[in-house]
Amino acid sequence: MRVTSRVLVGSALIALAMTATGGTRLASAPPDKFIELVPLGQYQTGIFEKVAAEIVAYDPATRRVFSVNVALSQIDIIDVSDPLKPFLTAIIDVSPYGAQANSVAVKDGVVAVAVEATVKQNPGKAVFFTAFGSPLSEVTVGALPDMITFSPNGDLVLVANEGEPNGAYTIDPEGSVSIIDIRGGVASLSQSDVTTAGFGGFSRASLDPSIRIFGPGASVAQDLEPEYIAVSHNSHTAWVTLQENNALAIIDLKAKRVVDLVGLGFKNHLLSRNKLDASDSDGGPNITTWPVWGMFLPDGIATFESQGKSYVVTANEGDAREYAGFNAAGNESRRVGIIGSASNPPIPLDPTAFPNAGTLQTATALGRLNISTAMGDTDNDGDFDRLFAFGARSFSIWSETGALVFDSGDDLEQRTLALLPNGFNANNTGNARDSRSDDKGPEPEGVAVAKLYGRTFIFIALERVGGVIVYEVGDPTAPTFVQYINTRDFSRAASATTDSGPESIVVRG
Repeated sequence: MRVTSRVLVGSALIALAMTATGGTRLASAPPDKFIELVPLGQYQTGIFEKVAAEIVAYDPATRRVFSVNVALSQIDIIDVSDPLKPFLTAIIDVSPYGAQANSVAVKDGVVAVAVEATVKQNPGKAVFFTAFGSPLSEVTVGALPDMITFSPNGDLVLVANEGEPNGAYTIDPEGSVSIIDIRGGVASLSQSDVTTAGFGGFSRASLDPSIRIFGPGASVAQDLEPEYIAVSHNSHTAWVTLQENNALAIIDLKAKRVVDLVGLGFKNHLLSRNKLDASDSDGGPNITTWPVWGMFLPDGIATFESQGKSYVVTANEGDAREYAGFNAAGNESRRVGIIGSASNPPIPLDPTAFPNAGTLQTATALGRLNISTAMGDTDNDGDFDRLFAFGARSFSIWSETGALVFDSGDDLEQRTLALLPNGFNANNTGNARDSRSDDKGPEPEGVAVAKLYGRTFIFIALERVGGVIVYEVGDPTAPTFVQYINTRDFSRAASATTDSGPESIVVRG
């Protein structure tokens, strides 16, 4: 027996795949895992490296995919009635509403689009359309609405307002989450239906020390930058990734307010289960331990239920602040070692913490690794006592209160190396293997969770090397690997290839 579902991936194009149960098991999976992703169809925008198919959403009633096309300031509407031959059937022009769309979501035939303002520090909009592209309504939300989603019960629409500063860091709007009550009907929405869940009630002194508040002159509310939202199955709770801040926000949707900020801590890459490849100049893959701490800095987030408990899954991509006004260098990130410029020498390492600093700072060791300059000098004496790298190169499962239940350690790098050795840690813009090892490795970006055929599966999109990696979650403390699929063609130039740089993923049973 063969049963199909769909996995939609946003990248340089949209890839459609199906899962199957019954029949022959995967060669790469344990004997009891009968799920397999295989390519079905593709829609290509013909646009490379200009964010042309970033975020995707699917409406099962009309069998249409809605894809954010930033390059053309539109939402592409793609007919997938025949999944082998998807085609562009219509567009939604978002230019009347602002600069560009950042996110799209669909529920019960209603399409919700997050649109940032022409000046992105100004309030943006949530705009609603029918599945055929006809406008319904719009409301104002916070600055830089970056992600939009419906609650499972269909009562609410939530918008993550990232609130990024301007380049000079002279204007820094507060981050927030807009909660839009649509119970009265989308067509009749008014501004009174919008509630802002902000962070003005939190002070630096009250925060977990692993929550990073480090923007120049920023308050807590200004510094926190909501990225992605997941909502509990009962629509009572939302979890929000605060990527640059290494934190989760927890929102009570009945009270419509933020009730907690959870610091995610740091990952010790000296532990054998947390190895990483730290250099793009060491002759090839070299996954080993290093005296480095990984900041989780999650992007995508999803949630699932297991034995009556809620769990949250994060894709720990990592992100650095890069603004001319951030510091003298205009960049939070800096390499540990050799820079090749007298004005930008290797960072000073504390001789007690790093007695072998000279060796560590060579290009074949940690010299090429990008780390944060915003933290690490624990005794404020001008040198670095700890090194904090961007992202954890993993996915993590957290409890509903934000306690770490499971982290995949170095499994993403180990699996991609074993199954795609010639593409290991390649960039999405080039085929050279190992080229992203000094940065964030495979960069887990998007994550989706689905219950299929009575089992719960996690799907993670890897932004750089590409592809989707799948795990089964029978036990939230010990997910099991199922499959890694990468349909990218490494024999062709990246600009001519298919399926490059997946950003988002949607799974429909």
